Amino acid sequence: MARILIVDDSPTEVRKISSILEKHKHEILQADNGADGVAKARAEQPDLVLMDVVMPGLNGFQATRQLTRSPETANIPVIIVTTKDQETDRVWGTRQGAKGYLVKPVNEDDLIKTINELLG
Repeated sequence: MARILIVDDSPTEVRKISSILEKHKHEILQADNGADGVAKARAEQPDLVLMDVVMPGLNGFQATRQLTRSPETANIPVIIVTTKDQETDRVWGTRQGAKGYLVKPVNEDDLIKTINELLG
């Protein structure tokens, strides 16, 4: 299946999302902040990135913008997965280049459906 990078500073959220992805036979990569997420995406070239927004240092919107605007990672779809559920946050995420936006707690069916849509 797909190699998916989870960028989230919450070990609990990473465990929850990882268990869903593993159940669906995806390989998981992990980073616990935006800067490490960008570096890992560049080095590992995952099939897709799941990006939290609220993290120390480089936040998820900034990291998404770096990934989607850099030629070496622009082809990697980013799904923002966050507790920020305002319409302005969704619009801002899309403007940064995110291809999907899911609100925590993430629903397994919605997560897998969004991943499958983006990976074709």
